[in-house]
Amino acid sequence: MTVWKRGPGTGPHPPWKVILLDRDGVVIRDRGYLGDPGGVELIPGAAAALRRAHEAGWYLCGLSNQSGLGRGLFTLGDLAAVMQRMEDLLAADGAVFDAFHYCPHAPGEGCECRKPQPGLVREAGLLEGLDHRSWMVGDKLSDVETGLRLGIGAILVRTGYGETSLQAVRDRWSTNPPFAVVDDLPAAIGLILGAGETDA
Repeated sequence: MTVWKRGPGTGPHPPWKVILLDRDGVVIRDRGYLGDPGGVELIPGAAAALRRAHEAGWYLCGLSNQSGLGRGLFTLGDLAAVMQRMEDLLAADGAVFDAFHYCPHAPGEGCECRKPQPGLVREAGLLEGLDHRSWMVGDKLSDVETGLRLGIGAILVRTGYGETSLQAVRDRWSTNPPFAVVDDLPAAIGLILGAGETDA
């Protein structure tokens, strides 16, 4: 079972207004293998940004690799407590995820759900018919690679591991990566909403 929260039905309608989001380093501070809800801290402006996106009609789906489970560093109960704390902090500012899916496996287990594999997106009911106008937002190459493999827009934020990831980006793509790089989630949502206005 890798579902923390699932929205009604198998996915949004229409399917193209989807923003896929990493958790650690994007929505909350990255504390490593976080199993303590006391360590949950929202990235400044994250809740307001998610609320803006939701109010604009976007379906928000979280996708998170949680290898701490597979490594035995925390339990499902610990993860549930962390997720609930994040939800509570977001709700205090009127923000909410429509769905949230996580991969519990350690690297090397050969699963299909660890990003950038498509398993979590399939589980969310979003793989078939996902329109190119959807987006993936994260702070690691595995996040943006997820978006690239799905054929949708991808955004790397500089928070979390973003700055570290940028060196790998430069090594691989020089100065012209096939995705956007912005400071944080509020900037990413601003870019997405602006692009949506352009597509309308």
